[in-house]
Formats: sequence, C-alpha cells, structure tokens
Amino acid sequence: MKRMMIGTEEGFEVLATTSRSQAASMVLAPGESTGGPDNRHAASDQWLFVTEGRGSALVEGQRVPLQPGTLLLIEAGEAHEITNEGDGPLVSVNVYAPPEY
Repeated sequence: MKRMMIGTEEGFEVLATTSRSQAASMVLAPGESTGGPDNRHAASDQWLFVTEGRGSALVEGQRVPLQPGTLLLIEAGEAHEITNEGDGPLVSVNVYAPPEY
C-alpha cells in the first residue's frame, strides 16, 4: 500500500509508480498550457481527474471542458493539450497505465 498527499504547488510531479501504473499530480497556473499537437503517450492511457479549477483539454482536435469532478480518458497515441482557463490553479490527478514517466 502507498499513501500520499497531493499538493497545490505548480508543476508536474510523479507521485507513485508500480510496474503496471503511475500516478502524478499536475497544477497549471491561470493561462498556462501543457502539451500540444506533438504531445502523445504512445503506449500509455492517461486518466485525468480534475480536483480544482477550470480549463479545457484539446484531444485529437476536440475541445473538452474541464471542471472539478471531470474524469477524462486520453487514450494511448492521442495528441493532447491541457489549458487552464480559470482565475486560479487547475489541479488534476493523472493515472498512466502502463507508466509513462
């Protein structure tokens, strides 16, 4: 068993990894984006769960709104970008299966 606390410091942090999956936190400042048309995880699905803030994900050209409680699956190989469109931090927990980082 592993237990950890998720902070609200800006940036990306891998929290835990096993041979089958990986958990990470991501905090984007207002107006900040990460990823883009070349950002793909060739062999890993990414589950992104928003805990705080508002923004959007652009996945394979389709825009998806993000808000607290949103769970988004970005499948292996899909190009994606995450953007904070709110006034405060956009905080998410991300699970990669299998591990990406």
